[in-house]
Amino acid sequence: MNNVRTSKKRDAMLALLRSTHCHPGADWVYREMKSQYPDLSLGTVYRNLNHLCERGLIQRVGAVNGQERYDGVVAPHSHFVCKRCGAILDLPEHSPGEGWLENAGVQYGFRAESCEFTVRGLCRDCVDAQMEAQT
Repeated sequence: MNNVRTSKKRDAMLALLRSTHCHPGADWVYREMKSQYPDLSLGTVYRNLNHLCERGLIQRVGAVNGQERYDGVVAPHSHFVCKRCGAILDLPEHSPGEGWLENAGVQYGFRAESCEFTVRGLCRDCVDAQMEAQT
């Protein structure tokens, strides 16, 4: 059996990710935790984020503006990513319904393990800024 050591830093990182809705990158996690854990390194943050993802405790949202972003909510839900400012919003009410993935697998003959649905475009603030620039 693969026993995994517990870690105060990893547990604190998981709690931090589950307490925010900002879909942070490793740099943000590092800055937020550094005062509480002065010996924390960015490498430790990356290793622990990977560890948490591999165990299904957090999920990767994808790279936004060159940096991998994470979500503490692992229940299936969709995301919106602003292609200008990089803002990420959860879209739980606009996600495929219960059983959608399993039904698609039955219909097309595959066994799905996961599904990601991401909408990309401009957020409200960036649309407003674009409209102001045009006037």
